[in-house]
Amino acid sequence: MGDFSGVTTLVLAGSRGPEDPVAKLGGVSHKAFVPVAGVPMLLRVVRALLASPSIGTIHVAIERPDLVQADAELAPLLASGRLRLLPAEGSPSRSVAAALDALGTPLFVTTADHALLRPEWVEHFLTHLPAGSDVCAALARDQAVMAAVPDTQRTYLRFADGAFSGCNMFAFRTPQAAGIARLWRQVEAQRKNPLRMIRLLGPWSILRFLLGRLTITAALARLGKLAGARAAIVEMPFGMAAVDVDKAADLELAERLLTHG
Repeated sequence: MGDFSGVTTLVLAGSRGPEDPVAKLGGVSHKAFVPVAGVPMLLRVVRALLASPSIGTIHVAIERPDLVQADAELAPLLASGRLRLLPAEGSPSRSVAAALDALGTPLFVTTADHALLRPEWVEHFLTHLPAGSDVCAALARDQAVMAAVPDTQRTYLRFADGAFSGCNMFAFRTPQAAGIARLWRQVEAQRKNPLRMIRLLGPWSILRFLLGRLTITAALARLGKLAGARAAIVEMPFGMAAVDVDKAADLELAERLLTHG
């Protein structure tokens, strides 16, 4: 089994249930195996990670290891030890918490539906992590997203200093980052409802948010206090990094971008 230097990585590939619109559209149990421009999303993500110099062993969290084992390109990676399997735990936050328990930190996390993922995005994120942070998330400003993909519809968190969309890349850098995973479980069901997420920050922060006065720095400081960890962001200059495949329109967009650029 090889010795793979680099950041230990987790790819979240668990099922979103029988009603997942993208999985249903692709006729598969797991969205991760829906083809985009002829290549399953999970395979696209793994290829991008393999091409990223900072990435070490890649762990895939999934309920159906047989799906990975049956893939002609992924199976040899399993045999070599470069790719490994972990059981998915029913939700992204629980899968991350279990991975932190099993693998420790630092841990880089991304998702199997990040079908457009590119090595340069991964490298930019991992080489721009703020000093002193326990956990970091990749975000892109709305201007960057709209400039890169004007016909996409993303969910934005709007702060006094800008509106941001998540880019499905996270760095859990220290053991204290586990507190963020626990907090994540509280907001997981509200990820498409920014106001409910903001409620966790407390009444004064809610008022500032509603008045357009809450900065992302203040929000991160409050989240960090709640979680017992220092939270930070890496602002991504790549607007396309905010595109994942959550619905049929996203799948069509990803197909178009990968086929025609």
